[in-house]
Amino acid sequence: MMDLGSAQAGGARLRDPRYDILFEPVRIGPVTAKNRFYQVPHCNGGGYRDPSAAAEMRRVKSEGGWGVIFTEQVEIHHSSEITPFIELRIWDEDDMPGLVKMADAIHSNGALAGIELAYSGANGPNLYTREVPMAPSHTPILTFTSDPVQARAMDKQDIRNLRHWHRLAYRRAKRAGYDILCLYGAHGFGVIQHFLSPRTNQRSDEYGGSLENRARLLKELISDARDEVGDSCAIAVRLSLDELAGEAGFSNAQLRDMVAMHAELPDLWDFAHGTWEACSGTSRFKPEGAQEDLIRGLKQLTPRPVVGVGRFTSADMMVRQVKQGLMDFIGAARPSIADPFLPKKIDEGRIEDIRECIGCNICVTGDMTMSLSRCTQNSSFMEEWRKGWHPERIQGRQSDHKVLVVGAGPAGLSAAHKAGLRGHDVALAEASAELGGRVTRESRLPGLNAWARVRDYRQGQIAKMANVNVYRDSRLTADDILGFGFGHVAIATGASWRRDAIARWNLLPIPADPAMPVFTPDDLMAGRLPAGHVVIYDDDHYYMGSVLAELLVQKGCNVSFLTPSSRVAEWSFNTLEQGTIQARMLTLGVDVRVTRGLVGVEQGGVTAACTYTGRTEAIACDAVVMVTARLPDDALFLDLKARAAEWADHGIVSVKAIGDANAPAAIAWATYAGHRYAEELDAEPLGDQLPFRREVAQVKD
Repeated sequence: MMDLGSAQAGGARLRDPRYDILFEPVRIGPVTAKNRFYQVPHCNGGGYRDPSAAAEMRRVKSEGGWGVIFTEQVEIHHSSEITPFIELRIWDEDDMPGLVKMADAIHSNGALAGIELAYSGANGPNLYTREVPMAPSHTPILTFTSDPVQARAMDKQDIRNLRHWHRLAYRRAKRAGYDILCLYGAHGFGVIQHFLSPRTNQRSDEYGGSLENRARLLKELISDARDEVGDSCAIAVRLSLDELAGEAGFSNAQLRDMVAMHAELPDLWDFAHGTWEACSGTSRFKPEGAQEDLIRGLKQLTPRPVVGVGRFTSADMMVRQVKQGLMDFIGAARPSIADPFLPKKIDEGRIEDIRECIGCNICVTGDMTMSLSRCTQNSSFMEEWRKGWHPERIQGRQSDHKVLVVGAGPAGLSAAHKAGLRGHDVALAEASAELGGRVTRESRLPGLNAWARVRDYRQGQIAKMANVNVYRDSRLTADDILGFGFGHVAIATGASWRRDAIARWNLLPIPADPAMPVFTPDDLMAGRLPAGHVVIYDDDHYYMGSVLAELLVQKGCNVSFLTPSSRVAEWSFNTLEQGTIQARMLTLGVDVRVTRGLVGVEQGGVTAACTYTGRTEAIACDAVVMVTARLPDDALFLDLKARAAEWADHGIVSVKAIGDANAPAAIAWATYAGHRYAEELDAEPLGDQLPFRREVAQVKD
């Protein structure tokens, strides 16, 4: 396996002294972290279903130099679980092997292993166990999917049982080898937050009313933890910085009062924003360090170490957080996914080699869709065990074949980068003068400037490689390619947006008067803009339609937004930004019309139909923007495929379409396709064998 760091670093380099503070050891109760890099708990879509994949993912982070590495949330008891979401569990002995394997993996390179213990309370519908949920007070289950379930109010015996279940979890976690036990009370997902918040705690006994009473359960749980684990494990608590409900909820002011009251209660305070959507906002809406104002001053209220998050990718920003007394540990989830070796690269003076998180939240969609998570920047994420991929090492080449990659978008850049790292001589041919393809074009749209990091990282890495040559303004034909003599040819020519309304709601073209100007996202990104009253028809349901609406409002257009969905940008629910997007549209004055499918385009307007009743309405406008499906730009690939009989005579072993040129999808799919292409170059055909490893549930009597 080739080491990417060694191949690119050009010899040993020293850490910049201004970053020394990030590598100071920090004590957490009875244990000590080797540095300030703290991977906070994050989900990954694997959970109890894919324990080896999740464990190996964490092991790679340990190799990458993180000082503290946490599990995702781990459900402590079967009476509170969040099916359909797939998280870890510590219900009984059957869960122990997977948890032990993960703790061992984290310890493999000297990191502390943390486990986040969760009892979901008002957030646990118990769809799998069918137990009646319990919460501080009678309340509907507060899930993403509005399950028709209510939690009953806990009585005193229930609270005693809850403390007992936590004790069992502490014992198991200690036995499994974890160094830090963290009680989860943030994002609205943990029973601790439900007790702390006046919105979910309307009790009139000693567990309700005053802040001191509402914090009683937390104090008891921490006391019980100390009784169980003694000085062998640190006890942490993860709390919301602000529930974003004013004084009716658990506000930032109340949090400060509670921390001041109980300054030495846990061994570490871990702070995150009140809702998951607010805490893990996309870069379109949240800058790096977005929670700084909320966390400022909390460290001064307690002698215990403090960890905070903020999608930190800049080492200078990290240093400032510590030096200004905002936090002791740099908490990171998404940056640790995009680059598991972020600490090591800072330590080795390789800042330019960091794969910076772009804040797209594709990683989150794995959890939300109950599938293994992806990462736009790091295609090896959750493939470390399944496919044996590593973010910093790759198998050396198996042949001397030269590789031609046609198209320098996200798929082409990834393929050229990784094929070059394998040791192949690579030519990357781009038809235009600039690299990046769709990520370059999209990064110029409102709020998407971070998308350019996909291009910048790969372009920067390729620039260091003598065996990869980049050719701009090089539009190639099939004759050109046949004459070059490359062994492997990857066609990464991208895709183009349709203008005939075909997508999910219309599977066939709709009637359209050629007198009505019809635009696509490609037109707008190329600077060809409509004017006047514009109808945007969005049957794509991700970010593009709303971003273009924002662009046109900025350009002075009057915008009507039509979508067959009942919500704007429906799929962005999975990236935690749907509500923010819809609010942005309404705030900008966009005329939002949901459950409307486009059925006709006429001179002077369009005809839309209610997706439920079929009733039609005419909407006057000056132009239409179709944000629907895309077609692969695969003409070159098809030309080459039609001439397959000539390949051998020209030394061609394979021709493959990758990324959007094969099947249009999100950017993360394109970077993955390029990475996979390079990993599998010259590989033997698998036949009927699966292209990945998996784990199958054990069958019991």
